[in-house]
Amino acid sequence: MDWQNVTAEELLDALREVEWTVPPRPPNEFFAKFTPPKTLSKWQSRVKCNVYYYRANYVIILFISFAIAFYRNPYALLAVALSSLALLCLNDSFASALSDRTIRLIRKVNAPLAAKMRSAGGSFSSIPASSRRKSSGLYMIGVPRSFIVGGLASVSLIIIYLSSALTTIFAAFGISFSVILVHASCGVVTTTTRYKCPKGPMM
Repeated sequence: MDWQNVTAEELLDALREVEWTVPPRPPNEFFAKFTPPKTLSKWQSRVKCNVYYYRANYVIILFISFAIAFYRNPYALLAVALSSLALLCLNDSFASALSDRTIRLIRKVNAPLAAKMRSAGGSFSSIPASSRRKSSGLYMIGVPRSFIVGGLASVSLIIIYLSSALTTIFAAFGISFSVILVHASCGVVTTTTRYKCPKGPMM
């Protein structure tokens, strides 16, 4: 089937179903040939085929871009981690597991403090699910969960503001997607490898 007839929805479905553990294409193939597409339809066909065929390479480009960005601004990584943790703590099962594991670790160092934390908030996992949905006073490590989430969110916002984390993240996205778009637009799957593309020829 010609890639020109493949819709964006079909491409997304194929990317969801395809095996992502396959190794990336070798550099000599990834950089083998570049030519600008002659028509809009050929450009669309080429981008679809390249996104599918070089998906692992494009993920690596994305990871490298973020690794360099976070290396240059490690506080941005800290801000992202704290923000993600705050969001995860809104999930009851994650909050329960994190609270119980933290109390177990504290118990190895200070058993009385761990007992005090557990008694202050009760057993998180023992609260019925229906009560969890109705209650806003759930506890983590003896502290209301809203305080934990609010504290993590506040600290992450401060770090984001002081470290220009948003600029770092947007720059990483922008650079990686620009590189991917250029390669997907101009990279040509060679005649040898074209027939390995399961959807058929790209042009």
